[in-house]
Amino acid sequence: MIKPIVRLAPSPTGRLHIGTARTALFNYLFARKNKGKFIIRLEDTDKKRSTLEFEEDIIKYLKWLGLESDAKIEQQMERLEIYQKYAARLLKEKKAYFCFCSKEELDEERQRQLERKQPPRYSGKCRNLNQKEIDRFKKVRMKPTIRLKVPDERGMIKFKDLIRGEIKENAGLIGDFVMMKSDNVPLFFFAGVIDDYLQKITHVIRGEDHISNTPKQILLLEALGITRPAYAHLPLVLGTDRSKL
Repeated sequence: MIKPIVRLAPSPTGRLHIGTARTALFNYLFARKNKGKFIIRLEDTDKKRSTLEFEEDIIKYLKWLGLESDAKIEQQMERLEIYQKYAARLLKEKKAYFCFCSKEELDEERQRQLERKQPPRYSGKCRNLNQKEIDRFKKVRMKPTIRLKVPDERGMIKFKDLIRGEIKENAGLIGDFVMMKSDNVPLFFFAGVIDDYLQKITHVIRGEDHISNTPKQILLLEALGITRPAYAHLPLVLGTDRSKL
């Protein structure tokens, strides 16, 4: 087995959670057992809820548990130019596109789909805009988001989870999804894919609440031509009422 490089990537939107500490421990022990590296990074792209206080709390108590990073702790908001560069590449290669749809339009579209008992997904309204249309929209409307263009022929997305076995989802049910917000800040799963690649992460060990993010991340990996890491999704730590502790 190659020496693994694993990561813990908490969002500093609250104090250190017991589930995060447990996930950190699994990552740390896996890395130590196999003479690999354990890396901590902060996914702080949620600008409204992320705070310096929470960052310091997470790092302080991970250190108290003896779980320290084997590399410099990176913060995603300090790496925006990197994500923007990769987004620009996908735009240039026609694997992504600008979307000018307003929140109100998207909410109405979603409501209509729910009323028809259809799975909510973006219609692709902005998928084939030409440059003249893009320039015109930029003059009169809000700044665009950037959506990944999910190939029509993609079909079933499958991946092997080291804990759960094969997991699959139909790409057609996902639709073209936003990877960069209108303020040029990435969604966490896009930034995470880039960070995992640049930090050479071999194994993504995280909570099972991230299973639903994995197909989108696989689509991004395929668009970028990046090899997948191995995935392992841990059961959540729940109380007697089945809610997260």
